[in-house]
Amino acid sequence: MKTNNTRFSQKNSGELYIVGTPIGNLKDVSFRVLDTLSKVDLIAAEDTRHTRKLLSHYNIHTSLTSFYEHNQEKKGPYLIKKIKEGTSLALVSKAGMPGISDPGYPLIKMAIENKIPIIAIPGPCALLLALIYSGFPTERFVFEGFLGRTKKERIKKLKELVKEKRPIIIYESPHRINKTLPEIKQVLGDRQIAIARELTKKFEEIIRDKVSEVEKIFTKKKPRGEFTLIIEGIK
Repeated sequence: MKTNNTRFSQKNSGELYIVGTPIGNLKDVSFRVLDTLSKVDLIAAEDTRHTRKLLSHYNIHTSLTSFYEHNQEKKGPYLIKKIKEGTSLALVSKAGMPGISDPGYPLIKMAIENKIPIIAIPGPCALLLALIYSGFPTERFVFEGFLGRTKKERIKKLKELVKEKRPIIIYESPHRINKTLPEIKQVLGDRQIAIARELTKKFEEIIRDKVSEVEKIFTKKKPRGEFTLIIEGIK
């Protein structure tokens, strides 16, 4: 399907813009992202409060609507209907590229099924930045997103990765990191790991060590910020 990167609103025809936004530092936003967010009719945001800060910083006044995990089933069809009626819609996640560990994928899938034009505007992505920081080989890797909210879910996923030779990238919240690290050590062994925290922000931190040593760090100080973990593949 061909897309036209200059389109916004036209009579009886809408389009969906997949817009990558900064993962921390607002200066990482591109001119094209700002141009798109200022010209579309509506922005569907995973976290409207977070997105409003970006819009306010750059004096953009486009209308916002929420689109997140717990309303995507009802809101998705509504947004598709709006686009088919002629609305140009930008989809943004809380941070980074929509569709990566957020509710963006279902809306993209619905747009494709409804033959709606899709235009992707690239932006920062935490998993790639963390991988570069890790010092592990970057030619091939595995991205698993969030392992799960329960111990059972996390252990099951880790067991599937025991024989994985490529670096393994996962996301984790500050509330679960002290549970996940011991589970990684238990299932995968005391491997080398790199942890990226608060990427692109003032207190950005990269830790490279064995899982057991990193575990000690976050038992002594309260974990803060979103975490990206890169685990060494099996040798």
